[in-house]
Amino acid sequence: MAAPEEEDGAWPEVTDSGRRELSLVAGTELERRVRAAGGRLPSALGGFGASLRSLEVRGGCAYLREPGPALARLTALHTLALPGCALGPAGLSGAASLLPPTLRILDLSDNALEELPPELGGPDAGGEAGESSGALPELRLLNLRRNRLRQLGPGLARNAPALQELLLGGNCLRALPGGLLPAPGRTPPLPLLATLEAAGNELEELGAQISRLAGLKNLDVSNNKLSEIPVELADCPKLKDVNLKDNALKDKRFEKMVKSCQTKSILEYLRVGGRGGGKGKGKQDGTEREEARRKKREKPKKKANSDSEDDEAEEAQKLIVKVLHISENPAPLIVKASLAVKEVRPYIVCCVVKGMDFQTGNALKRFLSIQTKLHEDICDKRTAATIATHDLRLIRGPLLYDARPPDELKIAPLGRKEIKAKDLLRQLQLEADEQRKQKKRQNISGLHKYLQLLNGKENYPCLIDAEGAVISFPPITNSEKTKLGKTTSGIFLEVTSATSLQICKDVMDTLLLKMAELHKFTAENKDGEVDSDHESNKVLHCENSGAKTVPKNSTLVLEQVRVVDMEGNLKVLYPSKTDLATVSSLVTVIH
Repeated sequence: MAAPEEEDGAWPEVTDSGRRELSLVAGTELERRVRAAGGRLPSALGGFGASLRSLEVRGGCAYLREPGPALARLTALHTLALPGCALGPAGLSGAASLLPPTLRILDLSDNALEELPPELGGPDAGGEAGESSGALPELRLLNLRRNRLRQLGPGLARNAPALQELLLGGNCLRALPGGLLPAPGRTPPLPLLATLEAAGNELEELGAQISRLAGLKNLDVSNNKLSEIPVELADCPKLKDVNLKDNALKDKRFEKMVKSCQTKSILEYLRVGGRGGGKGKGKQDGTEREEARRKKREKPKKKANSDSEDDEAEEAQKLIVKVLHISENPAPLIVKASLAVKEVRPYIVCCVVKGMDFQTGNALKRFLSIQTKLHEDICDKRTAATIATHDLRLIRGPLLYDARPPDELKIAPLGRKEIKAKDLLRQLQLEADEQRKQKKRQNISGLHKYLQLLNGKENYPCLIDAEGAVISFPPITNSEKTKLGKTTSGIFLEVTSATSLQICKDVMDTLLLKMAELHKFTAENKDGEVDSDHESNKVLHCENSGAKTVPKNSTLVLEQVRVVDMEGNLKVLYPSKTDLATVSSLVTVIH
């Protein structure tokens, strides 16, 4: 093949090497440039290196046949979205090794893919080909909808152990989980997989192995050809929502239950030996089946009796949070998101926490230290996401998440008087430059990095209360108006990102875990009122593992917050039943 006639000047999007997001919009111009580049993304794309976090071909491109070798140089990429391209039938065969290990979201929907590389769940022809585990350790969401996949292999489970959502709807799969799960080992496969969607395939078999997905919460196998459902489905300990509609179920009573969407009833029917069950234990007599299931449940209990004291100590240390559903809240807080934020910082997740105690010891100082550390670590110096905290008593809802021109947006930043956004950024830039000179640094500081996120933006994101006051200006500052104090017990939390909604949720999950740890630590040390600043590390790791019992008031209450568009349509609800999965081993969530 002749070398593609590619000129960097033909791709003006790649000339800004400091960009964190790149969105290529569908159209004849994009198609022309992709054809000239040999059906690939331009090699100049690799010049972004570790700065680019999100790459998207918006609207698809019928001439994009493979991502191209430049992908391997994007070493910090979090999101790769290539929907509606021409990667099929096997255009990914050589691309799997190019995917950066930092990838969290991968969208390959609508690509006419007939097979995947073994690393992403394609047929594992060599048997050992997928043994190199952990190639995509950060992958949380894989979207393979509306392709032509007929089978899956175990490579995905080996290479993406942190996967939380797998979207397979609209393919040609005939069995699930089929070959998706590797042979049983010491650790369960895909332990964090909470959502498995395979609607509109050609499924004739839902295998008993589905029970090995210990973290499964949502299963959608609607619009398939299933005639029987295995009783093992009821062994999925966290399953909350199952959609079995529009199948060819033999058991008509069971089919009626499925149509009414009563998940609890569906699982109970299977559990007690309903005729919906097919292969495996489903063929046993109902009494025998329930007895076998009872023995299976009791096995781990008997094993645990030999180490009961350790189990009791571990349970005593477990953190507890209670989620107040929005329907149970007489005055839920709602956030409206305008269309204006789409081009500057589109993602926001919010939550209300009640029951924090900042009056004991240095609890408030510890909490602010936790927030600072999260900004440095998981938020990547605020460049991936930004946390904002507000005293709930000082907020008047509903709130508006909007974007305003820099010379119109005014805020009273923490520790400062009210100022226009453009003037605040100018001041902060001068302070950052001075700090850089004093420390004689050549590299860009954290402050410089997140200030640069707003470079070239016509509008700046902001959160506005019902009185018209700007209470947050992400990723720059909160407002002095809603500042936390010693008497604060109810907190409104917001996490925003220009990268992805999943990053917002991950950060919020981690923040709530740290808050639960701090709350428990403060409650246990209320009498002693530990004041040492050095205790914060102990709080973060729950090292106060003495034989103290958890106080009754150590349960934090989380109130769900809805983010809606300007017409009132739901965009995100947090925490939903599928959230907090990443910290489920440390926190007991009561819904």
